[in-house]
Amino acid sequence: MKRTYRYDSKLDELIEITRQKQGPADKKIFVSDAHYDGLVATDGTDIGTRKKHREYMKQNNLTTMDDFTNSWSEAKESRENYMQNGGTFRREDIARAIHKIESN
Repeated sequence: MKRTYRYDSKLDELIEITRQKQGPADKKIFVSDAHYDGLVATDGTDIGTRKKHREYMKQNNLTTMDDFTNSWSEAKESRENYMQNGGTFRREDIARAIHKIESN
């Protein structure tokens, strides 16, 4: 089994975080907040726990990118529809039209 480690800066050592294989009866879900350890916002605010991070985001009217998953997929469909069915012209469209006129 491949072993996985993370560096703990407070202890100045590597901590093994290898995931153990679970059997069908062990379908427990464990959510770790280890990725929040030592996390600091760009303005220096400590957001080292899930709760602190959530409160900071709410206070500063911020969100994470996963809140836009549906928006991005809808925008992609809209862009593809726009490109296929018309809209403003792209530089490539104009170049192709000029080439077509000049070659006739």
